Amino acid sequence: MAKTLELRPLGNTGLKLSSVGFGASPLGNVFGPVSDEDAVGSVRRAFLLGINFFDTSPEKSDSSFFAYGEEEEDLDLVRYYGGTLSEKVLGKALKALGVPRNEYIVSTKCGRYVDGFDFSAERVTRSIDESLERLQLDYVDILQCHDIEFGSLDQIVNETIPALQKLKEAGKIRFIGITGLPLGVFTYVLDRVPPGTVDVILSYCHYGINDSTLEDLLPYLKSKGVGVISASPLAMGLLTESGPPEWHPASPELKAACQAAAAFCKEKGKNISKLAMQYSLSNKDISSILVGMNSVRQSSMNHGSYPGVLFAVNPSCSFWKLLPYSVEKNLRCLVEKNLRQLVSLIISNCDIQLYEDPIVFWKLIALVPVEENVAAAKELGIFGKDEKSLSEIEEILKPVKNQTWPSGISQS
Repeated sequence: MAKTLELRPLGNTGLKLSSVGFGASPLGNVFGPVSDEDAVGSVRRAFLLGINFFDTSPEKSDSSFFAYGEEEEDLDLVRYYGGTLSEKVLGKALKALGVPRNEYIVSTKCGRYVDGFDFSAERVTRSIDESLERLQLDYVDILQCHDIEFGSLDQIVNETIPALQKLKEAGKIRFIGITGLPLGVFTYVLDRVPPGTVDVILSYCHYGINDSTLEDLLPYLKSKGVGVISASPLAMGLLTESGPPEWHPASPELKAACQAAAAFCKEKGKNISKLAMQYSLSNKDISSILVGMNSVRQSSMNHGSYPGVLFAVNPSCSFWKLLPYSVEKNLRCLVEKNLRQLVSLIISNCDIQLYEDPIVFWKLIALVPVEENVAAAKELGIFGKDEKSLSEIEEILKPVKNQTWPSGISQS
């Protein structure tokens, strides 16, 4: 299959990232068990669709990267990368691709671990060796100091980043990044390190319909030659029909406004998550929109709307046949209740294939979020944004526009 996703330059790194990035946290069993076979299938499918950027982490994280197509009931579980399992499984899946190493870009993180934060030079130096072993790689393209607002920013500047520079010189990493929720942490660090020291920033929950404050920082980042990755286009579940998980730190006012916007979209026959994804993808100064790709169980229970392909189960045949069919309906309930009857499930575009074993159906379901996020990018390129719907949503969210929530520790 031809790769059709747009590739965007990442600052001054020379890297070109797919506009949609593969968030590998679900490979750490955060949605439930994911077999090696399923993981390999999801990664392979993403790669074939044009996704070349794969992001993981050795630690748990509060920065959830939710995507169009996720199972909202279990969004609270996405906060975790499954300890170190995400790296291990992603490593196996990438190795199974059997393609040259320069055809995909891998990013992992340091500083935040299952047992807490540690941005010391000793720990981050040891961390990359552990990550490389789990990933079965000789180097990672990007190593990011993760959630730096939970540490001392002065330590990040004076100890952590110099340690990462040594790793860069040793060839274990190609580029250095920092991540965090408060946008101020980026300027604090970048203003205090030599130009070109930090190559990438990863921001989350600050470039979406409800909060676009990252946009104000883009000219500054561009002037520094720093590449930009934006995660959580659905604001950790706020921009979904089911709403955010209970633990979500947003104010009741913001949650209510997003719920009203989602209800408005549903009434108009629109999906707020899909619109949110396209909104985030529309700014080409952001190199990649990082989204979590779901596991088999959650994907099989997803109740979204999947334009593109008709899955048919024919009781008179011994195989499953995948037929192209351009419609947009949700018939998941029929699949769940009448698995052996003639039923239909609509998802995004796939090649026509024959399947001898019905269990393959459930493996294909694992690809739904991958397909949908890529489809959102494709539709944006062909048709552009749904300006009318986005304008209506923005009007609903206007009273809470750019509201955020506290994160990290008080910096001196």
